[in-house]
Amino acid sequence: MLLYLHGFRSSPQSYKAQLTAKTLSALGMQRWWRCPQLPVSPREAAQLALAEAESLLAGPRWPGCPDGPDGLTVVGSSLGGYYATWLAERLGCRAVLLNPAVLAARALAAQVGEHQMYHSDAPMTFLPEYLDELDALHVPRLTRPERYFLIAATGDEVLDWRDMRDYAAGCRQHIIEGGDHALSGFERWLPLVLAFANLPAPPSPASP
Repeated sequence: MLLYLHGFRSSPQSYKAQLTAKTLSALGMQRWWRCPQLPVSPREAAQLALAEAESLLAGPRWPGCPDGPDGLTVVGSSLGGYYATWLAERLGCRAVLLNPAVLAARALAAQVGEHQMYHSDAPMTFLPEYLDELDALHVPRLTRPERYFLIAATGDEVLDWRDMRDYAAGCRQHIIEGGDHALSGFERWLPLVLAFANLPAPPSPASP
């Protein structure tokens, strides 16, 4: 089972989320996949992510899926990676962190104010109190590094990849030389994500 958490100002319409959804659908696994639209409030986003994870854990399992949190992987992109870390520590599940905002309150301090969502014309307001909500979700140390997989690009133009590398010391890491914050070309790394989640490999583009 897989829960995908998008980043700041993003949505389930992001390229990575859509590619993951289409791949799992092609594998016949769409019922074991969730990608909610996260609220702007970090506290509300964490609560929604937790509810979605608990719903997956309480539902039917695909054949061969382990019982309990071992059967769930949370994939988080950017700010979603921050939430995924909090969720993995709370539930004991796996987490894949894609260019995660490991120091989210610091990274978003300059984003207080009015914005527009990336995939729609909808406005959004990031309030000053949301920084305190982010601080409340901070995980200072990963307690079970073997449950985490970091994918980070050295060319990330938004966040410092070295913060990610250092935070995830002891975890499995795939450092991409160059690249960008969006992880353009994510189809090259999605098989690594699925393998870490113990899910089948995506079908080849040449497959019928």
